[in-house]
Amino acid sequence: MVDCRQTTVDIHTMQKFFDQFSRYFVGCLFIFSGLIKLNDPIGTEIKMEEYFEVFTNDFGAFFHHFLPWSLEIGMVMIVLEVALGVAILIFWRMKWTGWILLLLMVFFTFLTFYSAYFNKVTDCGCFGDAIKLTPWQSFTKDVGLMAFVFHLFWYRRSYVPALRTQIGDGVIIAVVAVSLFAGIYAINHLPFIDFRAYRIGNNIPKQMLPAEQPIIEYVFGKNGDEVKSRKYLSADDGYKYISSRVLNEEEAKPKITDYNVTSPEGEDKTAYTFEGNKLLIVVFNINKASTKNISAIREITQKLEGKVDCFILTSSSAEATDKFRHENQLAIPFYFADATVLKTIIRSNPGIALWQNGNVLGNWHYNDTPSANEVLKLISGK
Repeated sequence: MVDCRQTTVDIHTMQKFFDQFSRYFVGCLFIFSGLIKLNDPIGTEIKMEEYFEVFTNDFGAFFHHFLPWSLEIGMVMIVLEVALGVAILIFWRMKWTGWILLLLMVFFTFLTFYSAYFNKVTDCGCFGDAIKLTPWQSFTKDVGLMAFVFHLFWYRRSYVPALRTQIGDGVIIAVVAVSLFAGIYAINHLPFIDFRAYRIGNNIPKQMLPAEQPIIEYVFGKNGDEVKSRKYLSADDGYKYISSRVLNEEEAKPKITDYNVTSPEGEDKTAYTFEGNKLLIVVFNINKASTKNISAIREITQKLEGKVDCFILTSSSAEATDKFRHENQLAIPFYFADATVLKTIIRSNPGIALWQNGNVLGNWHYNDTPSANEVLKLISGK
């Protein structure tokens, strides 16, 4: 005879376990994802611009109006993600939190599916530059997460808050305030932790080479069977080629694939940037470049003349760059590079990078422009 009371207790125990697992798993994942992006809001801005460009082309020009607000929209999304994570952990106002969580996850899942199915945005930016996911990996992650989000949403009215309402309100307000402060600080300086390939300590030429040679697995057909081999089998032996794939795709792909520098005359200057001591003034958009500390940038280039090669790297036109140089008395040459590459090199417009034989010695936001002595000390290793 089935003991109904025991069955009820077992179901209640399982639900309680699933409640707590969903709470901590979803809450901690949201906080982790939000903090990774809070470390680098400019990176999120770049990703938002990618999505708005795609939506403009696929759904209508309406989305083009969001482009100038990419940074602000990105910051709202980041802060909301962190605050939601904390709200879930303390079961704060779950009637509201549950709805916001569900709607946000539906939106994220749509984005990752759209990116994966139509191959629109190759990296969703879910975990910034810290953890790279393919579009299908991102979508699979969101589908899996949805199971726990639905559970929290379904039982949202039954959860008892971990803190009293007023204390919980204060915690969420504090989280939003601290998150905004941290994000604004990262925007006005540089990411607290740099996960990019151009970070201090990296050698750029080495980052442009694969870590491993590609390992290719071939699939052949023979006598009605499929045969897998890492060697290309001869048709003379009865093997018919079907397909192939790279087994170590991530390791066989260089970290940097798109760094290329040209002069106004069209000469390739990529190798030149790796020779000796170079101070790069990165201005990915001349028209939006800040001139707040341009006098300090001008001073450092003047004092380093004859000691360090200083030049501007930009994606703007030669005419706009010449005008910018003359208006700000920057008597240094300029070269061209892709805008996305320049935004990846440094999250500042303008930004400053110091390279020695391709080794990154320093990266600075224009608000933290170094002195000539600081640069020379880094070069000398003292």
